[in-house]
Amino acid sequence: MKILVINPGATSTKVAVFEDKQKIIQETLQHTVEELDKYPSIMDQKEMRANAVEEFLKKHNLSIEHFDAIAARGGILPPVESGTYVVDEYMVDYLTNKTKVQHASNLAAVIGYELARRASKNIPVYITDPVSVDEMIPEARLSGIKDIERKSLSHISNMRAVGIRISEELGKRFEELNMVIAHLGSGISVAPFEKGRMIDVNNANDEGPFSVERTGELPVGDVVKLCYSGQYTKDQLKKMFVGKGGLVAYLGTNDLREAFKMGESDPKALEVIEAMAYQIAQEIGAMCVVLKGKVDAIVLTGGMAFSEKFVDMIKSYIFKFGPIFVVPGEMEMEALAYGALRVLTGVEQPKVWKAQEV
Repeated sequence: MKILVINPGATSTKVAVFEDKQKIIQETLQHTVEELDKYPSIMDQKEMRANAVEEFLKKHNLSIEHFDAIAARGGILPPVESGTYVVDEYMVDYLTNKTKVQHASNLAAVIGYELARRASKNIPVYITDPVSVDEMIPEARLSGIKDIERKSLSHISNMRAVGIRISEELGKRFEELNMVIAHLGSGISVAPFEKGRMIDVNNANDEGPFSVERTGELPVGDVVKLCYSGQYTKDQLKKMFVGKGGLVAYLGTNDLREAFKMGESDPKALEVIEAMAYQIAQEIGAMCVVLKGKVDAIVLTGGMAFSEKFVDMIKSYIFKFGPIFVVPGEMEMEALAYGALRVLTGVEQPKVWKAQEV
């Protein structure tokens, strides 16, 4: 079975070709801050990113017709249970017009669906373990304001895949272990997994540490003042919090490597990087508390985990909390491909999302 995998991130679109479980090709199609700034909303980037995927296929002498399925990263749907879902017109309409959170992951299913429709044969499109998988315990949902509930929005696909991999290395099943897994990318998710179940997580858009381009948690009083200052529109503020925050706000770059280069001559730049590591360690510590200190493994994954300097900064705070494993990059592409493959081979029945819509 040949599967095309599409995984948009904030500043790139990852594309891969799998034959069964074998990854044949993978590339990261980069999108610069200047290029992305041309589009008022994330969904406006759809055609640009779809064209980039088609150029990738042409480069490798492929077309949509070569594939048995397209596996797309799940977007921000209403809360759903884990599993593999069929992408249909209802899901595409929701992600395009109704979702309450602007996020690059919303583009994947929409791009996959439109590419499949251009083919001369029927090509199914699937998502597996979308961002909105929700397994939070009741006490994790309360925010402190009755009308606001904490939401489960995370990089669960990669975190679950990495957790399963580490479990296998330890000779255990994922469902037998307690782990804190931190996905360190353009967005940061830190979650406690209790016996394989993600019982809490910071909303990667609104909570937790600041990242290369997101603010994470902010002082509420100052945010209110900013909102009512009259200096910014609603859309400008949203962009400031997600897209223009974090390293971009302080250093003008969303590249950790470039930030470290700045830090060689500018102590203030290094201080910003250290502050990001500090906040990540804080969040990991908080999630160890959620597991009541019973932690079999702490896992650092995502793009920033490639930086040994940055990983060492985080480790210096958390080394006493549990065994630390580092899995640089992510296994999201494998997780998406394997989910589609399980459906194609009849191992798993696909779920229909419209039955889950709320």
